[in-house]
Amino acid sequence: MATILPHTAQRVRHLEETLLATLSQWGYQEIIPPTFEYLDVVQAGLEPDLIEKCYKFSDRTTGRILLLRPDVTAQIARIVAMGMVGTDLPLRLCYRTTVFRYEPEHAGREREIFQVGAELIGADDVAADAEILALMAECLRRLGLEEFKISVGHVGFFKALLAKSGLSEEGQKRAEQAAARKDLPRLEEILQEERVNRTQAGAILETVGLYGREEVLARGRAFAGQDRDLRPAVDRLADVYDLLSRSELRAHLLLDLGEFRGFDYYDGLVFEVFAKGVGYEIGGGGRYNHLIGRFGRDLPSTGFAFDVDRLFRAMEDVEAEAPEKAPHFYVSAPPKHQDQVFETGRVLRQAGYRVIQACRTDGADAVLAEGARVGAEVVVLLGVAGVAADEALVAMVHAEGPAARPSKSKLKDLPSLIRR
Repeated sequence: MATILPHTAQRVRHLEETLLATLSQWGYQEIIPPTFEYLDVVQAGLEPDLIEKCYKFSDRTTGRILLLRPDVTAQIARIVAMGMVGTDLPLRLCYRTTVFRYEPEHAGREREIFQVGAELIGADDVAADAEILALMAECLRRLGLEEFKISVGHVGFFKALLAKSGLSEEGQKRAEQAAARKDLPRLEEILQEERVNRTQAGAILETVGLYGREEVLARGRAFAGQDRDLRPAVDRLADVYDLLSRSELRAHLLLDLGEFRGFDYYDGLVFEVFAKGVGYEIGGGGRYNHLIGRFGRDLPSTGFAFDVDRLFRAMEDVEAEAPEKAPHFYVSAPPKHQDQVFETGRVLRQAGYRVIQACRTDGADAVLAEGARVGAEVVVLLGVAGVAADEALVAMVHAEGPAARPSKSKLKDLPSLIRR
């Protein structure tokens, strides 16, 4: 679990705030889910493999098992099913939070994962799928990230292929896991172990490696024919791709019939987003029409989440920087005038300025040097001999230090020294 130091924390918060502002502009309202849940309440939305990765502990009052949040989507499904966010549909929710999952040492994954995501609940049509994909792309553009690809597939197509192959239930599960990792040798081994005939095995293996643009749809239709289990998945994927291709988003889209997210609750369109210079996805999501039903009535839903740490790495070469957070004013006085320091700081902050205040006894030169060190634009010295109670000595500061010796200024004029 990482410690994020001030400079990086400032940039991460800027990234998160930009994402949340974009989501808000699209009508998504922020929700803050609890950090831990009772296992027996939320486990309906979590697959067994994920529960194994949870951090668990017992409630000191009831003895019931609690777990640190391993997945936000399952939490939101529970919250929505309980009617806590109302019944008017569709719901547009977003979040900024962390999830906790145990990973073995040197697995290449953090155990505390920072996420920003969005959920569109109560709509099951092409427009809803396209909205989520367009929104994810808009978030990246607002961050200044232009070189990215969104790989889009449909879980239903690959699952139907596996179901028709004669694989056992356990074999299907193992094949799905191999497909999610794009592990073709392991997938081929599973198909051989379960004696899947050569034609069906070939179709399954080809599908996992089938990605591109219109040619993927053509090949998918060839596999599907008029099969009522396969054809709807290809048609839905084609409709979403066609809608988004009419915009500038087309250049960022890739179709992948073998796209297979690592969560069992996905049952429709799924996708992952990749950025230049990062060798793994920086986010992803998909449709989960039956997850909320595990906690109550089914509600069609789709959503996505960014891994903030990975997104941060993808932005290392992006020129856009977080807004400068250095103080506007550094206000100092000897201890016997600390009341003036507090009052002056209060007035300046009320006017919208960032202020560092200090009580010092080491002289004007030291105060000016410290003001320059912390990056303040103006150093204010109070309680100086020969200066009236309603005045201060002030010095404008540049990167190399104070521009000139301090000069007198009325306290009421301090806010006008900086133009923002």
